[in-house]
Amino acid sequence: MTTHTGPTRPAPEGFLWGAATAAHQIEGGNVNTAHWEFEHAPDTTVEEPSGDACDSYHRYPEDIRLLAEAGLDTYRFSIEWARIEPEKGIVSRAQLDHYRRMIDTCRDAGITPFVTLHHFTVPRWQGRDGGWYADDVVDRFRRYTETATRILDDVEYVVTINEPNMMVNQTEAKIDTEQGVNFPGPSPHVAQVIAQAHHASREVLSGLGHVKSGWSVANQVYQAVPGYEKERDEWGYWREDYYLEQARDDDFIGVQSYLRTIIGPDGPVPFPDDVERTLTGWEYYPEALGHALRHTHEVTGGIPMIVTENGMATADDSRRIDYTTGALEGVSVALRDGLDVRGYLHWSLLDNYEWGSYRPTFGLIHVDHETFARTPKPSLAWLGDLARRGVIPAV
Repeated sequence: MTTHTGPTRPAPEGFLWGAATAAHQIEGGNVNTAHWEFEHAPDTTVEEPSGDACDSYHRYPEDIRLLAEAGLDTYRFSIEWARIEPEKGIVSRAQLDHYRRMIDTCRDAGITPFVTLHHFTVPRWQGRDGGWYADDVVDRFRRYTETATRILDDVEYVVTINEPNMMVNQTEAKIDTEQGVNFPGPSPHVAQVIAQAHHASREVLSGLGHVKSGWSVANQVYQAVPGYEKERDEWGYWREDYYLEQARDDDFIGVQSYLRTIIGPDGPVPFPDDVERTLTGWEYYPEALGHALRHTHEVTGGIPMIVTENGMATADDSRRIDYTTGALEGVSVALRDGLDVRGYLHWSLLDNYEWGSYRPTFGLIHVDHETFARTPKPSLAWLGDLARRGVIPAV
């Protein structure tokens, strides 16, 4: 057992401890998405296609079992729109049943299922019609949500859309983790369309009566070079704060944090060459999560927050534990100061497909992408021990 030996504070009653994944990044064979089409296009910029990913479409019972055996109690996973609605208006009952079995498997293992409806990918037919630029995309997403409710009768937590601010001005997310996020730039029009889709989805989910719903926002911890606070605020509004404002009436907001971004007169300022970097090229900065929680609290007006993603791409699992310790210390300080934080879901449960490459390893579990063998890392036992003891690392 890997145990945290530093100072701790008790977690709030009912605090969620878990890990997160996304369908396209772990399922494998997700051939009906526009992203699969993009991966295999003759002029693609993708380094390697997703292929079989982690084969979690078939191996999800093992993944859920490993999460539960470690001591965690919550699994955030996404259901795939492209599988459920393979052609516009055509619903696959078999695929709905598949995701219902995932929910049941969580329940049987004592795990809270935390379902995401949309995690970057759209069906091929939606992509060809313009993705988030399609004239009727809001209605399409509402109908997809209505279809998904058939399997959500005992699901308490639902994320409508993952990181909408990362999808703006793209027909769907084509994230280049090696070169950073926010590519190619914000589009206020599409931001407003995605917000309308979120609100439409939330209206459907709220009608069920038992679902708590919200969306998750990528918090980039915008910090200003002294004297450039105005430029920071202008840079960040359509890249982050607009989406936080849209969550003010939601049941919760998902806080997703990995890094900070320093803004000067012309936008982001490069970090010095000598700072420690993760396998995605980002600065090692675990303090980002504490900053993200405070900023989200301020902009949303204090709605409940759940950390739906936080982690580090590294080949050194001891650094993952160090990073997560620092991040959770930020959660502890936020709780001490009265912020309403209700859970921590690590990214990611598995070493998965990071939108173009398998090289950035975020997982608590190593996956051999030839044999699909799962090998839990010490970080999984470490995080599970915190969950079992109900304590959070404290400063």
